Amino acid sequence: MLATLTAERFSDAEWIYERKLDGVRCLVHRTDGRVSLYSRNRHELNDSYPELVDALAAQEGDFVLDGEIVAFAGHATSFARLQQRMQVNDPDKARRSTVAVYLYLFDVLRSDGRDLTGVELRDRKGILRRLLAYADPLRYTAHRNRDGVAYWEHACRHGWEGVIAKRADSTYTSGRSRNWLKFKCVIAQEFVIGGFTDPQGTRSGFGALLVGYYEGDELRYAGKVGTGYDQRTLDDLSRKLFALEQDKPPFATGKLPRLRVHWVRPQLVGQVAFSEWTRDGMLRHPRFQGLRFDKQAHEVIRERAQ
Repeated sequence: MLATLTAERFSDAEWIYERKLDGVRCLVHRTDGRVSLYSRNRHELNDSYPELVDALAAQEGDFVLDGEIVAFAGHATSFARLQQRMQVNDPDKARRSTVAVYLYLFDVLRSDGRDLTGVELRDRKGILRRLLAYADPLRYTAHRNRDGVAYWEHACRHGWEGVIAKRADSTYTSGRSRNWLKFKCVIAQEFVIGGFTDPQGTRSGFGALLVGYYEGDELRYAGKVGTGYDQRTLDDLSRKLFALEQDKPPFATGKLPRLRVHWVRPQLVGQVAFSEWTRDGMLRHPRFQGLRFDKQAHEVIRERAQ
């Protein structure tokens, strides 16, 4: 179940409000003691997060849960920091990592053979709260019952990504729904990487990424992203980009740069934060946050408030 971006901000006793976490969505399956973690695009994540597997295996019963894997930089969740774990696929290396990860659980779909997707959300949250023995790295996602606007203002003051508003009597359905709404503090979404520019000055690897999103079958250009890279990201991402080079631009629309530009097959997806969209559909003040491996390029569209 996916949330819909909205420009609304409201407080309503018929809704609950949860902190929006900047991480990777995760579905948990536990059957006969075996645990499987899955990303949104059904990739198994067990080798990247073995400590989460261990903690869930130590629980009782069979269940299917919904949650978000996060890492922290100070008191804020950091997608950039989580990147260091997302690309580790060896459980021994993952256990030695200095990046601690946590699984925030916010919904339950099944428990001991009982399908809970038709149960109202407030009751599902109660079942989830009692289902596990919560201790790090497993955390229950707390919520507020009615103060949506105040909670969103609190989130923005503390540098959070925002708040998810959920209708308290809603059932769990697959796909995007207006029963779950995103109150964002900052604008950020996924974009398809379609090219890059040569580095300037002392920078190595590349200068800026050229990104876009799909409208139907066409990849629409959305601008250059030239900030947000540390040296490790420049080195690692450069190798991936060089392997995907092609002669022609993958973008079907948009005024494209022509100097010192390299085009790539549109396979990589990156998360980008930005201040706003310009009138001509370009990103203003974009900043790269990291690669995403939980979403296919053809799924990336422009998020619009509804």
